[in-house]
Parts: sequence; C-alpha cells; structure tokens
Amino acid sequence: MREALGRGEMVAEQASVICTALDELPDDLDPSVLEQATKALVAYAEVHDAKALRVLGRRILEVVAPEAAEAWEAEQLEREEREAEKSAVFRMREDGHGRIKGSFTVPLLAGQMLERALLAFAAPKHQIANRATDEGEHEEQDEAPVPVRRPTAQRLGAAFVELVERLDPHDLPKAGGVNATVVVTMTLDSLKDGLVAATLDTGDRISASTARRLACEAGVVPVVLGGKSQPLDVGRAKRYFTPAQRIAMGIRDGGCTARGCDAPPAMCHAHHDDPWSCHGHTDLDRGRLLCPFHHRRIHDPEYESDVGADNQVTFHRRT
Repeated sequence: MREALGRGEMVAEQASVICTALDELPDDLDPSVLEQATKALVAYAEVHDAKALRVLGRRILEVVAPEAAEAWEAEQLEREEREAEKSAVFRMREDGHGRIKGSFTVPLLAGQMLERALLAFAAPKHQIANRATDEGEHEEQDEAPVPVRRPTAQRLGAAFVELVERLDPHDLPKAGGVNATVVVTMTLDSLKDGLVAATLDTGDRISASTARRLACEAGVVPVVLGGKSQPLDVGRAKRYFTPAQRIAMGIRDGGCTARGCDAPPAMCHAHHDDPWSCHGHTDLDRGRLLCPFHHRRIHDPEYESDVGADNQVTFHRRT
C-alpha cells in the first residue's frame, strides 16, 4: 500500500478504505490469506474509487479464501441477529394534537416483512389524492380527483395507518380473556349522524365521523349508549361483508366507486350504503367498494355524496 501510494496509484481515501476492510477480517486469518487480500484490494484501487472499494472490501474474503469466507459470514450473521434481537425497541408518545409519534429498531427480517406489508397497502404508486386536501384549497369537488404522486414517506405513512386499522383482533393474543380490540363508546344519536365525539376504552377521544367509518371495518367494537348511558348494542352479528360478498363487489364495481378513482378492489374497503351505525344490513346490493381515501371522505361531515346512475360516487363540499 505504501508503494502504491508513493507511485501515485491510489489516494489516501482509497488506502483508508482498504485498511478498514482488512481490519474487519477475522483475527485468526492465515497471514498468507491476509497478504492475498491486501494485494487484491491494491490492484482493485487502480480501477475503482473509494466508494466501490468499500463494497469490494466487504466481500474480499470470498475472492481469496471462499471456504473461510462462508464460515466467517455465517458466524457474523448469527452474531448480528442475536444483537439485533436484544436491541429491538419500540417507542411511541402522544403529541397532544391528535397524533402519536414514535420510532423503532427491529431485526432486518422483521423490518423487511413490515416494509413488504406496507408496500402492498401503498400500491398503486400513483395514488388518487384530492387536490384540496393536499394543497389546502377549499373548492367544491364536482370535478374528478387529480392523480398526484405523493411522497414515499407520506404514502407509507398512510399504508401504516391502513395496516393497523385492518388488523383482525381475532388473530391477536388475548389479554384478560378478550381479544386486543379497541372499544369505541358513543351515544345512539351521535352514532347515527351526530357530531359529538366518541370515547375510546383508553379514555382518549375521536370524532364521530371516524367512529362511524371504523364501524364498517374490523378492528373496533362500537358500544352504543342510550339516554341513561346504558349499553343498547355491543357489536352486531354479520357486521362485516363476507369474502364471497367482497369478491362479488370486486367483479361488479371493478375497484373504488368514487368518480375518477382507479384504486383496484384489493386496495378498497367494503362500505355500507345504509350505514351499519344506523342499523343498515350487510347486503351486497347496498354495499360498495371505496378506497381508504374516499372511505374517509364519505364519512367526513364536511362533504356530502351523490351516487349516479352509473353507481359512481361524486363528492361535494358542504356550504
């Protein structure tokens, strides 16, 4: 390396990368193998910059001693995986403005499994987003929504929300004899069409429109109270559309039924035209597919919706 530097065949940054790569090799490596690795990296430095050398340095043992490299890599991976499992952490906290922020560190495999799940919910890449929502405008939504490429972080954030809301509590471990289910308590009037906030079993509050939207999907149990705060209804049988009904909707609707939206059936929720919260039935003729964005919109009290003769939903901002 000194000779190569003296002849100007490599620069100091390349030499530093080579030293780092050699230092990371096993301590009990045969001196002859170490010499071969050094000569190989010096030769690579004649045609590769420091960035490429860094990549080559991580795999140099595979070039000069493949058998030793295989055993060393297996040992390295096992040690890394053990350390990753020990260092797994998850933190979350409320910010006081209706959001929870957090961070996590998980092993590589678990992280990639989560990423795959989020990418499935985030597809298609060109999401249909409402221009008024993204740009802060307040015009009526008589026109078809405009396709907008949302930032990756925002798209994955929406996908994470979708993933959590779609978790089936029956597949989760039980605590205290019941499934890990969020219980939403609200009055009958508010569940039907009111604006009074609903209360979670944690004591936190959510809007009535959000509670009505979640009543269409698995993951929450609505507890409806009468005038004397007595439970009138705790869940209801056949609240969710069956897999067969979902397949039939997909064939019939072809995807989201909001006008101008091209979200495929797999990305959509099954929505009750006659709200389940108002004792509507889970019938195929009175159900439709809506993507998560438009499912939120149809439950948003700031908008009203019209279903055309073509079964497409048009949204208008209330004045």
